[in-house]
Amino acid sequence: MGYGSYRASDWQKLKASKGINSNSGSADIFSCNEFKDKYNPRFIDVRESCDSKDSPFSTPIILGFDSTGSMGYLAEEIAKNSLNKTITEMYDKEPVTNPHIMCAAFSGPECGSGAIQVTQFEADIRIAEQLLEFNVGKGWNRYSYDSLVWYFAAKHTKIDSYEKRKKKGFIFCIGDEVICNADDIVLEKDRISSIFNDDVIVSYNIDNLYKMVSEKYEVFHIITGSTRAINSWEKLLPGRTAYINEENISFLSEVITSIMQLVNGDTKEKILDQFDEKASAVVEEALKTIFIKRKPQTVRSIIEGLIGK
Repeated sequence: MGYGSYRASDWQKLKASKGINSNSGSADIFSCNEFKDKYNPRFIDVRESCDSKDSPFSTPIILGFDSTGSMGYLAEEIAKNSLNKTITEMYDKEPVTNPHIMCAAFSGPECGSGAIQVTQFEADIRIAEQLLEFNVGKGWNRYSYDSLVWYFAAKHTKIDSYEKRKKKGFIFCIGDEVICNADDIVLEKDRISSIFNDDVIVSYNIDNLYKMVSEKYEVFHIITGSTRAINSWEKLLPGRTAYINEENISFLSEVITSIMQLVNGDTKEKILDQFDEKASAVVEEALKTIFIKRKPQTVRSIIEGLIGK
C-alpha cells in the first residue's frame, strides 16, 4: 500500500464529515465500539510499504500509541491534530522521502483480541480514515509497553525501503508507562499465538524484540505525562527516548519530525532554528536524550542518498 498523496484539505473535509471539532473528546472521535477484523493482526499476514509511481523512494513510518483509558488524551490529540500536523510537517520539511504511515494502537497482551490494531501503510487521507475506525479506551497496559508494535513490525511488515535500498523505516511509540523491570517484559509464545496467529516455539524478551525490529527500523519511544518514566526507558533505549509533557502534547509532530531529521544528518542547531520560540523550546527539551550514532559514509551510501533525494 502507500499510493496517492496527502492533502490537508482532505483532512478538513474528513473532520467536518465526522463532526470532529475542538470540543470533541476521545469517545466522540473514536465511536466504534468493536475491534474490526481488518485491523486485527490475527487476520493480517503482512502490511506493505511499496515503491510506486507516486512514491518511488518510500519511507515506512509506524506511529504507535497506548490506547488504554488512561491515555485517552493522547488518542484524542493524535486524531484531532497530531496525525495531520505530522504528515504536513513531513511534506513541508522533508525529513524523509515519500512517507508511508501506519498507525498502531496498543493496550496489552492481557487484553487478547484488540490488544493491538494496525492500519495499512498509507500516503493519503486513508491514514486518518482508518485511524478513526479504531476502538480505543478499552483494556489496560501493564506489561506490553512497545512489544506488540515491535513484534508486528519485525514479523508482519514488508518494506521496500529496506529490502531494495537497505534504508530503515521509523517506529515511534508513545505512552506514559514506567518500566519497572525490563527483564520481566516477555512476549510469551502463547500470547503471540492468540494475538498474531503465529505458530512460534519460543517467547521473546524485550531485548530480543528490539534487536529483531531494529534490523529494518529506527526505533524510538516518546514519553508523555510524568517524568518518572524517563530513566527506566533510557536504560532500555539509550539515546532513543524523548520526553514531552502532557501540556505540550500539541508539539508532538514537531518532535517526531525533528528526530527523523537528526537521524538523517541535520544538527540540533539547524533543527531548532526552523521553529518559533515555543516549539523550539519543547523540541530542544525532547531532544536532550536523543543521541544518534552515525556510521562513516561510503561512496555508495552517499550516491544512494543523493539518488533518494
